[in-house]
Amino acid sequence: MPSAIQVAGPVAVLATLSAVAVGVMTSNPSVPGAEDLLASSSSAAAGISASGVAPRGDVVSRSERRQDARAEARQEARRDAKREAKQEAKREARQEQQATLRAVRSADTRLWTTTELNLWTSADGDARNVGLVEGLEKVLVTGRKDGDRVEVVVGGQSRWVTAGYLADEKPETGPALGGQCTNGSVIDAGSPSLYEIHDVVCANWPEITSYGTWRSDGEHGEGRAIDIMVSGETGWAIAEFLRANYSSLGIEYIIYSQKMWSVERSGEGWRYMSDRGSTTANHYDHVHVTVY
Repeated sequence: MPSAIQVAGPVAVLATLSAVAVGVMTSNPSVPGAEDLLASSSSAAAGISASGVAPRGDVVSRSERRQDARAEARQEARRDAKREAKQEAKREARQEQQATLRAVRSADTRLWTTTELNLWTSADGDARNVGLVEGLEKVLVTGRKDGDRVEVVVGGQSRWVTAGYLADEKPETGPALGGQCTNGSVIDAGSPSLYEIHDVVCANWPEITSYGTWRSDGEHGEGRAIDIMVSGETGWAIAEFLRANYSSLGIEYIIYSQKMWSVERSGEGWRYMSDRGSTTANHYDHVHVTVY
């Protein structure tokens, strides 16, 4: 407050003197130098006003410059962040490439595929499908896993497959249609379906080498029946396999171990047959198949 009082004092005195002077000169214009005194007082007052308050235009201009500078700084910061993000992405990509190369080069473990698997370019959700690997094949694995996929090496390149379908041991496979007979057994039959049945049984059970086709009576005499000489659990495996594939093989009915299954009464499953006396007559030592 002392400073304010010191400043305000001279201003007040000057203002008072100016007012008095104006009053005197106005009331007595004949006083010598009155006009000069009035002009001097007006200039002094104007000077005080100019020196005490800055023009509004200068204040606004400085404010706008500060706002522009802040906006430019924010834009530059965003540009710096984008540049840094791109550089970081490139660094990560290089690191991943190097890691993949090391994994492919050091892979030395082979596992069996348990089913047919799609091959993907990466473990990402937007990876491309570039082929497949068959089931029951050995593939080289790197040991790397990402999400629900594991990395394998195919043709010297990194590929990814769905996890859970690789095994240390070769999976056991069940009987299937097709295949070739390699045990040297042959048959002579009338119906083409009997040749198909012989080939598929021989391909899946090569240990069986004895088959019967032609005989003078019944469907054997018509060339529509075949006897597969087998017993025990293997006989049931063959009988069930043929029943499951009856449509593909043109089968009408099957007899084994004193039981019968037919297409016509398939809803009844395996039906018991009356005792015919002997092991062979009751079909305990062979599977009988009749085709259409």
